[in-house]
Amino acid sequence: MSSLSRELVFLILQFLDEEKFKETVHKLEQESGFFFNMKYFEDQVQAGEWEEVERYLSGFTKVEDNRYSMKIFFEIRKQKYLEALDRQDRAKAVEILVKDLKVFASFNEDLFKEITQLLTLDNFRQNEQLSKYGDTKSARNIMLVELKKLIEANPLFRDKLTLPAFKASRLRTLINQSLNWQHQLCKNPRPNPDIKTLFIDHTCSSSNGARGPPPANNPLAGPIPKPGVFPPLGAHGPFQPVVSPPPSAIAGWMSTANQSMPHAAVAVAPPGLVQAPSSAAFLKHPRTPPGGPGMDYQTADSEHLMKRLRTGQPDEVSFSASTQPPNIYSPDDLPKTVVRNLSQGSNVMSMDFHPQQQTVLLVGTNVGDISIWEVGSRERLTLKPFKVWDISACSMPFQTTLVKDATISVNRCVWGPDGSILGVAFSKHLVQIYTYNPAGELRQHLEIDAHIGGVNDIAFAHPNKQLCIVTCGDDKTIKVWDAVAGRRQYTFEGHEAPVYSVCPHYKENIQFIFSTAIDGKIKAWLYDSLGSRVDYDAPGLWCTTMAYSADGTRLFSCGTSKEGESHLVEWNESEGAIKRTYSGFRKRSLGVVQFDTTRNRFLAAGDEFQIKFWDMDNTNTLTYTDADGGLPASPRLRFNKEGSLLAITTSDNGIKILANNDGQRMLRMLESRAFDGARGHSEANVKPTIAGPLGPIASVSASVSPMLERNDRIQQPMSLLASMESSRVADVKPRILDSTEKIKSWKSSDISDSSQLKTLKLPDPLTPNKVVRLLYTNSGLAVLALASNALHKLWKWQRNERNPSGKSSASSVPQLWQPTNGALMSNDVTDAKSAEDSVACIALSKNDSYVMSASGGKVSLFNMMTFKVMTTFMPPPPAATYLAFHPQDNNIIAIGMEDSTIQIYNVRVDEVKTKLKGHQKRISGLAFSQSLNILVSSGADAQLCMWSIDGWEKKKSRSIQAPPGHQTPLVGETRVQFHNNQSHLLVVHESQIAIYDAQLDCLRSWYPRDSLSSAISSAIYSCDGMLIFTGFCDGAVGIFDSDSLNLRCRIAPSAYISSSSNSNPFPVVIAAHPTDPNQFALGMSDGAVHVIEPSDAETKWGGSTSQDNGALPSIPSSSALNSQPSETPSR
Repeated sequence: MSSLSRELVFLILQFLDEEKFKETVHKLEQESGFFFNMKYFEDQVQAGEWEEVERYLSGFTKVEDNRYSMKIFFEIRKQKYLEALDRQDRAKAVEILVKDLKVFASFNEDLFKEITQLLTLDNFRQNEQLSKYGDTKSARNIMLVELKKLIEANPLFRDKLTLPAFKASRLRTLINQSLNWQHQLCKNPRPNPDIKTLFIDHTCSSSNGARGPPPANNPLAGPIPKPGVFPPLGAHGPFQPVVSPPPSAIAGWMSTANQSMPHAAVAVAPPGLVQAPSSAAFLKHPRTPPGGPGMDYQTADSEHLMKRLRTGQPDEVSFSASTQPPNIYSPDDLPKTVVRNLSQGSNVMSMDFHPQQQTVLLVGTNVGDISIWEVGSRERLTLKPFKVWDISACSMPFQTTLVKDATISVNRCVWGPDGSILGVAFSKHLVQIYTYNPAGELRQHLEIDAHIGGVNDIAFAHPNKQLCIVTCGDDKTIKVWDAVAGRRQYTFEGHEAPVYSVCPHYKENIQFIFSTAIDGKIKAWLYDSLGSRVDYDAPGLWCTTMAYSADGTRLFSCGTSKEGESHLVEWNESEGAIKRTYSGFRKRSLGVVQFDTTRNRFLAAGDEFQIKFWDMDNTNTLTYTDADGGLPASPRLRFNKEGSLLAITTSDNGIKILANNDGQRMLRMLESRAFDGARGHSEANVKPTIAGPLGPIASVSASVSPMLERNDRIQQPMSLLASMESSRVADVKPRILDSTEKIKSWKSSDISDSSQLKTLKLPDPLTPNKVVRLLYTNSGLAVLALASNALHKLWKWQRNERNPSGKSSASSVPQLWQPTNGALMSNDVTDAKSAEDSVACIALSKNDSYVMSASGGKVSLFNMMTFKVMTTFMPPPPAATYLAFHPQDNNIIAIGMEDSTIQIYNVRVDEVKTKLKGHQKRISGLAFSQSLNILVSSGADAQLCMWSIDGWEKKKSRSIQAPPGHQTPLVGETRVQFHNNQSHLLVVHESQIAIYDAQLDCLRSWYPRDSLSSAISSAIYSCDGMLIFTGFCDGAVGIFDSDSLNLRCRIAPSAYISSSSNSNPFPVVIAAHPTDPNQFALGMSDGAVHVIEPSDAETKWGGSTSQDNGALPSIPSSSALNSQPSETPSR
């Protein structure tokens, strides 16, 4: 639902409340899920209306969503159960036990037994834990205290516990404005119009055609505003944003752009847009709404914008600050208490809080290091020293610069929109993009030689629904890069000095970028090749950064002149003029002053060894703090999304974390919980372990779409549609290149003896059966195998002296794990076909709590802690042959079927949403790409199909290419897996391994030959995407470089299989460790499972004759290659 539709729901809620439609109000709250009325919830709990309590809650969460939700429902149902026992209503108590409480038995069976035993007592207070239970009223009040804490901590209720601030009767006011505007448009307006209906537009009819005076007030319409103050109407449609500022934000700047600039504001109108009338004609007809009845939002916005650009006329209406919602925060909400001191070890140049995990902080330093801190636990999760990933792919000027001076600094580091990606801009040429996984680990994604000289700023944007990287540099340009493959999409030229900062943003679907240069010029760019639309001077005429308020409605800039004068201002976007200048800076600032915004209310800047705060609506300083001293003259600073924490730099190479009351409470919760390592989940930032009577409950993945605060740098996430067309890529090295683009000769090594590697055969006292599916758990602590007899086996590693991390290792023997009751995890099998003859499939939830599996029978959902079956579904025929969780919703599963269809199934509602048909034989592989918003399927027909996730329509299909001399068309099991970059696809068939792009075009392939001539049985990417582990039907294993498909290493069967084996076993399936890129496991045809790692002498597989990443080749000096020193001052 759009933000305007969401706001409309709030207006309707206000209207219903004012009209006393109480039941309807709460029904709409529950159905929309936008506002949780805590007062109503408390009233229902205190009244014991349990059905209404659960019905109301169901609009916001379900039992299984997360541990908070589970505890909320458990407390409510436990109280209902105890009240039935207290009334001696045993029949009702049994009903509650069976229908409501049994769902929790799988998480804590002992607790459920204890609750059941209460039925045998004359008075449940005989139970020691319940001995202090009082009367019903007091018990409900005690429970309410606990429930309120759980609801406030539950991330699913975030931003839903308070109503937005807006004036009373706001919907009536909007209707009044609409009616008044309609009356102004009447050809013959009457002085006292009779408003009889809202169902059609108002018109006045006049018998003599004479024009009357403006209408007088009437009870509904209220006072008529003066002519000319009505906002211009956009396209006609339901609930157009007629009272919001129209897309004049950038247009106002553009329309009055400096006429002396070297390029016109708009040279040619975009194709398909009607030429606007002249400015004179526009002024003669101020009441004619732009757009037409049939125009959609985007077309209307673009048309309206381009008309103003061509006519040079700003909108007639400017909106004052009075249209802003009233402020609801006080200065006490500012984080001013020092709660953490972190020692970084080198001078901090840039910081950014994670957009979802409120206590995770990204830091870049003056020696090129980047770190990720969990400020709650004071733990540094990651430290990455600077290193060039591939020096051979970098430009010669950059290589020459490094030879002369190897020092390099981080200029800017910033998180992507959802926190799964981050970007780092360095002081020399480079931008590096990392992916960030739920375990808190960084993986290399893209390295781009972006600019000549320093890269001064980096940000993420979403033009055309595609995630892009925006950079600027000393070479006076701004560049836009595809975030998936690293292709350059736009280069904006026009600045006459190094570009200091960029600020991507959008207004009413118009995407644009502000940029500032060190000559004080501000320019704005649309994503086209028509040049800058704005040329203005920033106060101070030197280093300036720009940022929007969190809601994207107010624009600010902060800059410092060469003389040290600092300027913090708010801009009037409609006019391109300064609206407000904030006072309180030192007359001569020592360094470039940095600033940040928070809560749509406050500004903060580092100046005079302090942090100074302003209310956005007041030019005088609100307050300040010196953070107990130790700050530099101009400290850098960054708020977290909620504004509860503030990170500031110190003069001793450290960071101080300041907090308000909410921040301190959040950190205390983090300190007090049992930190279980589930840091990467979306609710990890406020997720204390809930002990209580249920004990610690395993986290259940929730589908949460958090709002992003940093609209100045990060725009709302959309689907990442990577453009794979050819474009200018001369200065970028994507992760996967054609062999002609990347010349690297690998020295293949051959391993034939067990002394040349580390190998471990996992202990298994059970009867061996062929391993048909094999997985590492996402934590890397265990290996899960599914055998051909439908039985699962789980091996867990224990922490010990040899293995202090407790992660899987070939040096430490794990335990074949089972629950204490000795239960086995076995799939349902059908009578029609034995398990050995059936195709098995398996998928693991992201938090390792559940596994979904099938072996020719029904699909079973198992609890990984108890091995108990939670539910079964999809009884054959047809049988399920492949399972894949939807990347954005764990309740949605793509299920490949034996009859060649793919069923999109919703587990929660037990419903097949749609069936996809495109294959001729059973489905053997499914792979989602979240960034490309697609699902790729493969089948035993050796065909690939691409499906859109949005509408599940088929986009493309292709048969895989047959090797030379091989019969065509190919048939046989085909598997698919996306690379970490989410755009390249590994395709595995017995005849080949191949890399395909997002258009299903084959980039390169490898066919069995020479020492690896047997058929391929399985293949998989290493966790970092650099290697491909490949098993062969003769027992050999090949390890390939994923870029070139060159063979790095061959492992002969004799290196890991005992010579006493007579069955010639081979690896049926390979699994890659989730965090160790050199460890993999083999599931064998004889039922064995082997874990394999390089030997202690060789930390990686194979050797390379090319230079190692980061090594600097000897380059002869040449004046033509000498880079100029950076003109840009240090950030």
